[in-house]
Amino acid sequence: MTEPSKVIHVRNVGLEIAEADLLQLIHPFGTVTKIVMLRAKNQALLQMNDMASAVSALQYYSTVQPSVRGRNVYLQFSSHQELTTAEQSTQGRKTDQDSQPNRILLVTIHHMIYPITVEVLHQVFSPHGFVEKIVTFQKTAGFQALIQYQSRQSALQARTSLQGRNIYDGCCQLDIQFSNLNELQVNYNNDRSRDFTNPSLPTEQRGRSSQVGYGDAGSIYAIPPGSRVAFQMGNIAAIAASFGGGLPPGITGTNDRCTILATNLNTEKVDEDKLFNLFSLYGNIVRIKILKNKPDHALVQMAEGLQAELAAHFLKGAMLFGNKMEVNFSKYPNITPAPDAHEYANSSLNRFHNNAIKNYRYCCAPTKMIHLSSLPPEIAEDEVVAHVEEHGRVVNSKLYEVNGKKQALVQFENEEQATEALVCKHATTLDRSVIRISFSQLQSI
Repeated sequence: MTEPSKVIHVRNVGLEIAEADLLQLIHPFGTVTKIVMLRAKNQALLQMNDMASAVSALQYYSTVQPSVRGRNVYLQFSSHQELTTAEQSTQGRKTDQDSQPNRILLVTIHHMIYPITVEVLHQVFSPHGFVEKIVTFQKTAGFQALIQYQSRQSALQARTSLQGRNIYDGCCQLDIQFSNLNELQVNYNNDRSRDFTNPSLPTEQRGRSSQVGYGDAGSIYAIPPGSRVAFQMGNIAAIAASFGGGLPPGITGTNDRCTILATNLNTEKVDEDKLFNLFSLYGNIVRIKILKNKPDHALVQMAEGLQAELAAHFLKGAMLFGNKMEVNFSKYPNITPAPDAHEYANSSLNRFHNNAIKNYRYCCAPTKMIHLSSLPPEIAEDEVVAHVEEHGRVVNSKLYEVNGKKQALVQFENEEQATEALVCKHATTLDRSVIRISFSQLQSI
């Protein structure tokens, strides 16, 4: 570790993580006076008001893994003792500039495979408020757009909901910042600019497109057949509502691949039923197959593409029986029925047969806390703890009733212990009751 500094260096800062998220992470330890987002490197620099605050933050996060929007981030002292004005102007902005939302958003599109027009942007951004104007242009940073809302609140909501998400499956990722402009000037209504408050503007003479490399019609980059603009699917709107108004950052809602590949599994302890217990947190399981020639590899076929996307997003890098699990989409569209493929399509233990929309609300990365339900009516708290404590050190627990039914929370020392308890004890019998276990997003009991 470098020598202590007022400046904290944060790594693994994905596009879905905003300045406000990092401020919330560090705020308990003192005042952050400056922040620089190094988007190209997935890093950030935060300067504290004094050295003691920075030391306190680093000491705390040396024992607790910080996680922001489901992504682990890593903190260390920066080699900078101060953030200079030059660094801020070339790499980022001060926090006080970013803390004042503007009704105009500056949007940069990364990994742009398919053409993005005003109509596409309007479809994506209009659900969050009335969009007055859109202007698109090409810069050295890539394809960009300025989007002007009628209100600052709408712009803030759009940025919170859409930051880091993809417009199309696997590409066209949104990087959204507040602009410092007060009003957009739109002269033409066409596929590159639009004033939705003034439909009588001319369309401009057709000529060379301002979107370099795409042409007026973008015909050589045709959108693939059946591709859907994110956030427009009927059931996705209801699912997004269950997450509090928007899908989790990084989830597109447009994925149509249902089979995922889990690798680096502990071959001595993992079996199909344990994988079912874990992956069924994110959707219904059709079948699971552990590969004979690669026993630390398993294919998991889920019922829907969104469910597979949630599982791949939240379980990537999760620790299971001492191994860091890798989860990616498989090249195979499905698992062929075979004697060595375990069938789960008709299992009553699939969690998304009933109240599916409600169950999406509880999707998250593994946490230290598990929630137990379907408990026997006469169960005691120490019996619940005794049922799961072989999998790790129980820090706290609580038994309570909801609508006359017993439920419990059990907090372990770390996420890996809680994950092991879940995969081993979900759907087991406790005093003649088949119990259900999921992760809880509560931080403490």
